[in-house]
Amino acid sequence: NWQIAGGAVQSVPATTTAYVHTGLQNNLNYTYWVTAVSATGLASSPSITVVATPQAPPPPPPAVLAAGESFRDTLKDGNLGPEMVVIPAGTFRMGDIQGGGWNDELPVHQVSVARFAMGRYEVTVGEFRLFVDATGYQTEAEKGKGCVVYRDGLWQYVKEANWRNASFTQTDNHPVTCVSWHDATAYLDWLSEQTGKPYRLPTEAEWEYAARAGTETKYWWGNEIGTNLANCYSSGSEWSGKQTAPVGSFQANPFGLYDTVGNLWEWCADPWHSNYQGAPTDGRIWDRSDTSLRLLRGGSFDNVPENCRAANRVRVSSDSHSRGRGFRGCADVTL
Repeated sequence: NWQIAGGAVQSVPATTTAYVHTGLQNNLNYTYWVTAVSATGLASSPSITVVATPQAPPPPPPAVLAAGESFRDTLKDGNLGPEMVVIPAGTFRMGDIQGGGWNDELPVHQVSVARFAMGRYEVTVGEFRLFVDATGYQTEAEKGKGCVVYRDGLWQYVKEANWRNASFTQTDNHPVTCVSWHDATAYLDWLSEQTGKPYRLPTEAEWEYAARAGTETKYWWGNEIGTNLANCYSSGSEWSGKQTAPVGSFQANPFGLYDTVGNLWEWCADPWHSNYQGAPTDGRIWDRSDTSLRLLRGGSFDNVPENCRAANRVRVSSDSHSRGRGFRGCADVTL
């Protein structure tokens, strides 16, 4: 920053010029030749090499899905998992709000539920088949004495009845049935391994919250079953009392979920408790040491409308299976 002029040493103000070079590719080195000229223009500094290594930009934050939005995770073989719908956080009254139900639906209590994702539909035959084909899994009905179906005027185990043959016609778009609680959790564990996300069964509180979808009536549309609004006994549908309907055959509830009334009973994560005394109020699983009995919710095509109420709950053995039982999955979502 000094120069000699007329025998005198003079100070030359230092100057710095910044340059921005855009459009560079990350993780490559770039060489620049820089020549500095003195203020008098008489002297030139040696050329120097400047090496620039652009840094990779930080990864974007994970996408935050809004309530009501849906997603499908990709499996390792490129197939897609079940369609999931984001359920908003909220608080609701759980239990027999309308009155006239069963003692196991009491006391009515307030529960706060965090955001989560739930299957838009009950898991289908086609979706379950992907799991079986990939793993060779055999359901408890296939390994045991078959599935409980209605035959010759009786409910009975039929050896050849299972998820592939539930005693009525099914396509890949029908909900899978004749699956036990263990079969359902095995499928969801596989789905977790395939996607890297923790899939699971809904807790009982999550199930009722999602089925009610902000309502306090027996069914999400009102207190009467109506005509052709769901697939249960005497509901006026073409499948009523006969067999499952293809998923999505009826109107979705306000949260965008199908068949939360009828079609198939749906497994929940919780073990059975005989009433709601001491039940958690934050939507988590209500666990206990005895897990031999598990919960079913929602009713089925074989059941009268009262059994398909949002508050109705049923206990069965976790290794049992019948033509009226299926499930849908849940997953936690980024807040």
